[in-house]
Amino acid sequence: MVELKDLEIGEYEVIGGIKTHFHRAGSGKPVIFIHGSGPGVSAWANWRLNLPFFAENGFEVFAPDIVGFGYTERPKDFKYTHENRVKHIVDFIKHFGFREVNIVGNSMGGAIALAVALEIPQRIEKLVIMGSVGVKFPITNGLATIWGYKPSVENMRKVIELLSSDLSVVGEDLVRIRYEASIQPGFQETYEKMFSPPYQKHIDEMDVEDRLSEIKAPVLVIHGKLDKVIPYQISIRIFEKLPNAELHIFGDCGHWTQIEKKDEFNELVKDFLLK
Repeated sequence: MVELKDLEIGEYEVIGGIKTHFHRAGSGKPVIFIHGSGPGVSAWANWRLNLPFFAENGFEVFAPDIVGFGYTERPKDFKYTHENRVKHIVDFIKHFGFREVNIVGNSMGGAIALAVALEIPQRIEKLVIMGSVGVKFPITNGLATIWGYKPSVENMRKVIELLSSDLSVVGEDLVRIRYEASIQPGFQETYEKMFSPPYQKHIDEMDVEDRLSEIKAPVLVIHGKLDKVIPYQISIRIFEKLPNAELHIFGDCGHWTQIEKKDEFNELVKDFLLK
């Protein structure tokens, strides 16, 4: 049985010259979980309800803190672009020598997963993306609020309320975890560098709509219909362009399908990755 506390204590490896913090557990099919953006985000905050399940059900799970987030090194003068975040994950895959790997990506992490699949298609077995970016759309007020976050408990509560359909489902603990992370030395400064106004440019630089047809790996596209950050219609657009995809929309769920619908999400993704 994998204990939560065992996963919370991560490991470090130097990946592409960056001291990278990540979580690893289990054995079996390798799966990399890529977190989204947002203040105080980390692999642990994003995936703490999912990693133990997959580690106990035939998978070796890896969940890195992407450069600029969590406890991964923040190199001086590093350019926090989408291209460099993609490179960090490509380097992560090559570092561990994965010949075939599955990727589960949430929001910005979904856009990274799509870009990685285009960069090294021969190494990708399957993709799962949830509430994903990856095509151009006018930035929502919800996403602009999240990227414009200034540290306070109340502002973090507003962020969590935007990311979920019901704060009582995700819990006040997550507000505390994310707020405390957001005030760690250097975290907010890096966050503001990554997501500086105008915010629309950050959506646009993740656009791969014209290349989605090149992704031959099976893709499971997941979204919550009540998402106030990334409209569920974005996932429908992505799904329609992918040649080998399935689409699942939770009707009573917001942006965080992996938290709000954790049990259904875990079973859905497990079945997809194992078939």
